[in-house]
Amino acid sequence: MFKNIHSEDARAASEGKPLAERARERLLDAAGEVFAERGYRRSTVREICRRANVNIASVNYYFKGKEDLYADVLESAYHQARQKYPDEDTPGRSGTAESRLSRFVRVFLLRILDEGRPAWFGKLMAREIVEPTGALDRVIDRAFLPLHRSLGELVREILGDRGDDARVRRHVFSVLGQCLFYRHARHVIARIYPDVRYDTAEIERTARHIASVALSAMKPPEARK
Repeated sequence: MFKNIHSEDARAASEGKPLAERARERLLDAAGEVFAERGYRRSTVREICRRANVNIASVNYYFKGKEDLYADVLESAYHQARQKYPDEDTPGRSGTAESRLSRFVRVFLLRILDEGRPAWFGKLMAREIVEPTGALDRVIDRAFLPLHRSLGELVREILGDRGDDARVRRHVFSVLGQCLFYRHARHVIARIYPDVRYDTAEIERTARHIASVALSAMKPPEARK
C-alpha cells in the first residue's frame, strides 16, 4: 500500500523541513518499499520515482544513482531499526553476560522480524546476505561488523578461558544463524505451521529459546551432564 504523499509532505512541512529534504526523504521511503519488495536488481528507478511522486532525474540529483540510493536506504533502514529497538547491551548496562546475551537475541529478532513501518530492515538485510550488491562492503562496515563484534565480546565473556577465536566465531555464527532462520524461512514456516504468528509475544518466546540453546552449548562439557 502506497503512503499518502501529501500527508507525508504536510507533516514534514509542519516540522520546517525544506522542500529538497522532503523530496529526498520521499525517495528513501519509496525506494525502501520497492527494494524490499523486489530486490535491488529487479527494482527500477522509474517505479521508485513514481511512488515518491518526484521527477525521474531526482535519483541522480540526490543520490548520484541507483546503487548509492540503495546503499543509503540500507543505512537509513538500519538506523530506524536501531531507533525503534535500541541496543540494550550498552556500556554500563547491568546484568550478567548471559542476561545481556538474551537481550541481544531479543533485540536482533525484533529488528529482523518486524513487520511494522519500516519493515524494510529485515527484508533488505536478508536479501543482501543471499544476493549481495555493490553496497555489501558498506553494509558490512556499518551494520554487520559492529553486530559480530558486539556478540563476539559477549560470547568471549561467557566462555572465559575457553574462548579462543575459533570457538567464539562458531558460537557467533550459531546464534546469528538461529535468528536468521526465522527471517529466511518465514514463508516455509507459514505453510507448515500456518497458526504461527510472529507478534511481539512469539518473538519474545523465540528469543528466550534461542538464548537458552546458545547458553547451553557454551557450557563446559562437564557442566552439561
